[in-house]
Amino acid sequence: MQRLVSYNINGQRQWGVLTADGNYIYSAEDLEETYFIPLGESMESFIEFGEEGLLNLAKVLEINSNDKMITPIPLNTVQLEVPFYPKRNVFCVGKNYKAHIKEFDHAEDPQAPGRPIFFTKAATSVIGPEEEIDAHTATTHQPDYEGELGVIIGKRGTNISEEDALKYVYGYTIINDVTARDLQKSHMQWFKGKSLDTFCPMGPTVMIGDWPVPFTIHTKVNGELRQEGNTQDLIFSIPRLIAELSEGMTLLPGDVIATGTPQGVGMGFNPPKFLKKGDTVEITIDPIGTLKNTVK
Repeated sequence: MQRLVSYNINGQRQWGVLTADGNYIYSAEDLEETYFIPLGESMESFIEFGEEGLLNLAKVLEINSNDKMITPIPLNTVQLEVPFYPKRNVFCVGKNYKAHIKEFDHAEDPQAPGRPIFFTKAATSVIGPEEEIDAHTATTHQPDYEGELGVIIGKRGTNISEEDALKYVYGYTIINDVTARDLQKSHMQWFKGKSLDTFCPMGPTVMIGDWPVPFTIHTKVNGELRQEGNTQDLIFSIPRLIAELSEGMTLLPGDVIATGTPQGVGMGFNPPKFLKKGDTVEITIDPIGTLKNTVK
């Protein structure tokens, strides 16, 4: 398991690999220039390399673990940025936890959908860790948070079977599916209310390599635990989502699927606890990390 990050150092955007303790970064540029093994100048290009890129990264890290020619950069000396920018809209899944359906529909016996509910968030809504979420007070009065596991596709595929679906997973990240509930209601669809600028915080890392799912999602607002859910409770599993989404539609390297949010969104409280200026949202999924953003 490795965790990849993009970061700003001396005004330049770079990417690299976190050390196991999470306190240092091995620069991909340093690794590539030292060992003459191509990795790509950005995480976007690295993902495009697919399996070859992953093999190259494993090779240079193994070599460096033996000769220690690269000195890692202290994490506290750089600013983490969004790991990578998706080329297309982020694919999202609605109503994928039964308890969330109950709070969303205000139903005592919520009925799970027969098939996944897909929608998208505009790629222009993506921001990184520590960046500010714009409350858009002139546009919405009900901004809400949704902590979610993000699944990153690693290779091109169409009509992928459930049995083969995990072979197409490149890695995992964290998504905050920020939503304007009033726009969601007034437009009678979800795209607009979920696609305002800054409404898709993503990061802080991309976790690659085998990891024994499930993942546990914790969302805090101003230190108060609001959401605690586990992906073993997904109505539609990750393989099922990939299989259904890819039916007749090609998935590409770097596509991101936000798998749905568990119970505990602001709208579900009585009275509702919508986001306001100054609020800090922290979404933690171990071992991916914690995605932290403040509302401005």
